[in-house]
Amino acid sequence: MRIDIMTLFPALIDCVMGESVIGRAQARGLVSVNAYNIRDWALDKHHKADDAPYGGGRGMVMLAEPLYLCHQAVCGGEHVHTVMMSAQGAPLCQQKARELLARERFILVCGHYEGIDQRFIDQCVDEEISIGDFVLTGGEIPAMAVADAVCRMVPGVLPDETAFQEESHWNGLLEYPQYTRPEVWHGHAVPEVLLSGHHANIIRWRRKMSLKRTRSDRPDLFARFEPQSKDDRKILAELEEEAQDAGETEEMKSSCNLSGFPVQ
Repeated sequence: MRIDIMTLFPALIDCVMGESVIGRAQARGLVSVNAYNIRDWALDKHHKADDAPYGGGRGMVMLAEPLYLCHQAVCGGEHVHTVMMSAQGAPLCQQKARELLARERFILVCGHYEGIDQRFIDQCVDEEISIGDFVLTGGEIPAMAVADAVCRMVPGVLPDETAFQEESHWNGLLEYPQYTRPEVWHGHAVPEVLLSGHHANIIRWRRKMSLKRTRSDRPDLFARFEPQSKDDRKILAELEEEAQDAGETEEMKSSCNLSGFPVQ
């Protein structure tokens, strides 16, 4: 997997992507994340990469020509799928990360200031991606988020595929809760099923907690979920029954006074 990042701040990219899991993966030759300084292709001795916007307004706009020359150099004579990090782009999701993984190589373009000359975007950019409905000072943090999300799925980067296939969003659900030592912390105990050693029961509990958490915290994801097995349908029925029981309990509480007797 090769990811080339066009940026005004290559040291920032190199610093972050050279550490931890991705840094080790690069050292082992599993992935290659390369930062290119757009200013190196500027046309003047001051390495100017921006200018005032036509039509007036605050801020500066990144020049098309340095971006274009940098892009041409990185592509090396053939077009490489190019993604611009943009607040106007489609939201980053796990499926999009998997699509980029399948490409084996792509370019990420980091905007800055008030944005990039639209003519470069029209000529060289294949798609725009956003990491959320908010604005940052530049595209470097979003670009590194995309690179991290993709690189960690490259075979060999993580110990095995289950390291990411059981996590949130891989199958449209949120991940189940995780616990570690000690067994009791601040009066809260680890669920007994996780201490049982019964592998099948643990797997079912985790699936149930994943479905329960998704329904509670991300109803938008849950609404799109389709049961994958008979056991999924059984678990969903259990959750529905538990929710109804909880509702009845709350209704009984609200109909009683503080002494516990029904309100007349």
